[in-house]
Amino acid sequence: MGLGGWSLPAWTYGDPDFFAMEIARIFRPSWQIAGHESDLPQAGDYLTIDYLGESILLIRGEDDAVRAFTNVCRHRGARIVDGASGCAKRLTCPYHGWTYDSAGRLTVVPGRSGYGELDMKRLGLSSVQVENFHGFLFVRLEDDGGPSVAEMLAPYAAEISGYRFDQLRAIGRVTLRPRAVNWKIIGENYCDAQHVRVAHPGLKRLFGESYEVEANEHACRMSGTITARPSSNVTERAYQYFLPHVAHLPPERQRLWTYIQLWPNMAFDIYPDQIDFMQWLPLSPTQTLIREIAYAVPDQRREMRAARYLNWRINRQVNVEDRGLLERVQAGLGSQSFTSGPLSEDEVALRYFCARVRRVLPEAWEDEVSRPRSKRTGVVHRGLPSPHPSRHRRGADVA
Repeated sequence: MGLGGWSLPAWTYGDPDFFAMEIARIFRPSWQIAGHESDLPQAGDYLTIDYLGESILLIRGEDDAVRAFTNVCRHRGARIVDGASGCAKRLTCPYHGWTYDSAGRLTVVPGRSGYGELDMKRLGLSSVQVENFHGFLFVRLEDDGGPSVAEMLAPYAAEISGYRFDQLRAIGRVTLRPRAVNWKIIGENYCDAQHVRVAHPGLKRLFGESYEVEANEHACRMSGTITARPSSNVTERAYQYFLPHVAHLPPERQRLWTYIQLWPNMAFDIYPDQIDFMQWLPLSPTQTLIREIAYAVPDQRREMRAARYLNWRINRQVNVEDRGLLERVQAGLGSQSFTSGPLSEDEVALRYFCARVRRVLPEAWEDEVSRPRSKRTGVVHRGLPSPHPSRHRRGADVA
């Protein structure tokens, strides 16, 4: 088995120096999903997302454009707005009253004459790159020349278009779930195709043997079809019964659950009844914050409302099961006895994920991190698997 068939070494899941490199080389140049354009229906509506020590403010301007800025006053660095969302035609810093319009321009400086020749045009809010992908808003702190979100999701553009992402509306609030694990453990669990049959009996009952996993350069896809055989579990059986026909979906997607994972730490859970996004934001080498919210095309049918509630109950149980699994892995990776484990050829998504980390951070090829009594090994190999999509029938999961 070649080196590409092995998981990342255990030390990379807790080492602070490696974590700092991940933040600099993986996360600051990566796209991060912030919300949906429907969350900002009127001029002045804003939402915020906090990650990597930054607070990012997205706001709809008077010209209807959505822009993103760091939520930082250019005077003394104070945060300007509080909370996850709000509405403000003017953004006034609560510290000294410096005021910005919805396009980020500095418009009011109290005591303006005391600053001499102050160039207000250069002191607008610091902008952040934003991309609208079928209604979903993504931001990026640094542009390293990497692909756009649309380019990353190009292999799945056709199937995504059928779900009317641009017509979605929030059906809940943003949920934040802290996890005492390294961010990579969550991402690996999400695309792990083999643990479903062992650790998620509910998904096993619902999907039978229909699980599939496919991997591409920037994204991977898992899916399973809801079986016609009634589940022995009352919640699952009710979901099978109530899930209604969705007019805008083709026949093969009426009972299909699809999961699309986007590098490095995001995913869309795509169901016939609703869509949600999930991202796992790194806080420290062993602390991560899961952020998610559900959206849906407006549909007030009673059976659709029932299906959405039952979907939530099913996946709440999956999340409970996964939490225990994630903690088991984090604990086990701390053992001196474990370095790295073999990956099956069927674990195509895991292979792609590990290879991508190693490509960005070649240090991850090394078996051990430098310690007082251990000498670091040399870099052995830095290759990637074939860039062509790989597909196997195995399993899908929600982290």
